[in-house]
Amino acid sequence: CLSPRMIYWKTREYENTHGGQTVDTYWLIFELMWRDFFRFYCVKHGDSVFHLSGPKNTRRAWSRESKLINAWKNGQTGIPWVDANMRELLNTGFMSNRGRQNVASYLVHDLGVDWRYGADHFESLLLDHDVCSNYGNWVAAAGLTGGRINRFNMSKQANDYDKDGRYVKMWCPELKELPSKSVHSPWGLSSSEQSRLGVLIGTDYPAPIRAPKRGFTGGKDNRSGRNGGGKGYKKTKNFRGKGRVHRGRTQDFYTS
Repeated sequence: CLSPRMIYWKTREYENTHGGQTVDTYWLIFELMWRDFFRFYCVKHGDSVFHLSGPKNTRRAWSRESKLINAWKNGQTGIPWVDANMRELLNTGFMSNRGRQNVASYLVHDLGVDWRYGADHFESLLLDHDVCSNYGNWVAAAGLTGGRINRFNMSKQANDYDKDGRYVKMWCPELKELPSKSVHSPWGLSSSEQSRLGVLIGTDYPAPIRAPKRGFTGGKDNRSGRNGGGKGYKKTKNFRGKGRVHRGRTQDFYTS
């Protein structure tokens, strides 16, 4: 296996011989820093990162309803963006960092499920699982660290990162005949449209086990009030290379 130090120095070597820092090398080093952060975070807080109430001992009423947990694990929530990511994890042992943040947010904030079920599921399936990065991210996603709580709008995230629905259609083939404008919210189709397209919601594809709190109307991200799309990109004060850095990016699961 490759050590983090080797990756760091090879990245710096690449920058020195290829004209300097790029947006890709910036984010690679950024991920390594998050990896270190969560190790130090776990050293500081110890076993509390595994506790239900987290390092800040925040009390919340969590659900442990098996129907919700199993639907989430198996990609059967009825929310295509969530289901596609969960099915990819189930079949490959991988999920993108964006997907990890989104499905975690949905489990804890939309379904209200005990976050430890999510952390345990990731631990059991992720090929790149790392204890500190995984549990540190999950306890943060659950809003138990005292920091900012990132509650993602599933509809907006889907439209931002899978606008034409190709990713969803790959992992949710039941929806492959749906037009792009409907693939992320198939429950909005009329009965006649569902019959014509060959997908009956509640039969061929599950109805939402719990609908997202808000739909996407082209407005602002409910996570931090920032506008989405291309306007969400700018150079950060620490980035001096080529390309663009998304200003809305937060902590990363993708740091093992």
